[in-house]
Amino acid sequence: MEKTDFLSHSFMNRVIKGRYLLLMFLPCLLYYLIFKYLPMFGVVISFQNYNLFKGIWESDWVGFKNYLMFFKNPDFLIIIRNTFLLGLYNLIFGFPAPIILAILLNEVTKGVFKRFIQTVSYLPHFISNVVVAGMVVMFLSPSTGMINSFIEWLGFEPINFLMKPDYFRSIYVISDIWQHVGWETIIYLAALTAIDPQLYEAAKIDGANRWKQMLNVTLPGMAPTIIILLILNVGRVLEVGFEKVFLLYNPATYETADVIGTYVYRTGIIGGNYSYATAIDLFTGLISLILVYGTNLLSRKVSETSLW
Repeated sequence: MEKTDFLSHSFMNRVIKGRYLLLMFLPCLLYYLIFKYLPMFGVVISFQNYNLFKGIWESDWVGFKNYLMFFKNPDFLIIIRNTFLLGLYNLIFGFPAPIILAILLNEVTKGVFKRFIQTVSYLPHFISNVVVAGMVVMFLSPSTGMINSFIEWLGFEPINFLMKPDYFRSIYVISDIWQHVGWETIIYLAALTAIDPQLYEAAKIDGANRWKQMLNVTLPGMAPTIIILLILNVGRVLEVGFEKVFLLYNPATYETADVIGTYVYRTGIIGGNYSYATAIDLFTGLISLILVYGTNLLSRKVSETSLW
């Protein structure tokens, strides 16, 4: 049997053996092909003066004009700053939150209480952003909101939080942590189950208390998972969730709330400038790629864990 025939036969055997796993993977593959890879062809309109009636093939080419237009835009620095800061704050405060919750849940010995906390913390993840934004607006309402009712009870004047730019980032980050912290603990809890229990026994024999066990056994055991997810999260710093920002911001908070996603929506969908909006979105993707590559390179140099 020739080498190519042998490889082909071996490959087909692996496919047949793993046919059920491949079938389960098929929806995920189709999702990325249809919604992630096929639309990438459309980025060519960022180099065109795209006309909806002429189509991609007949529209005039303008080179890097749309990119230069964005860089020269007076709002360029404001939009980049808002997007970066919102993503950075979400990374600084939101990324450690599920790690801490997973460690705390790992220390709980009562199974019923642990399952209750897990269920309660998971539920907000399944609430749509529209409902979450509605809840935020309701809680922060200056007239009937629970937060302002408490502020008035303390003897202070109510605050219209959603009309003040200084409060927007805090509101966004806190609501995002509340919505996703429970769901994101799942992968960390899975990482904790992979830690050898004998390591904890050895640490106890050496006289380590619960705190030292966490520092010397739990965290090192979770480190590879933490590093991989950190690299992926760094790449999403500029991909701040458009939906929640769009639902919570208003012209009064543009100076801190207007991010790349909302700006692209206004210029592309509402303004009809599809080429300009595509150029901005492609620029964001390139920056995210650089962030992921740089973080992965740094991780590979300082640790043994990296994406590639």
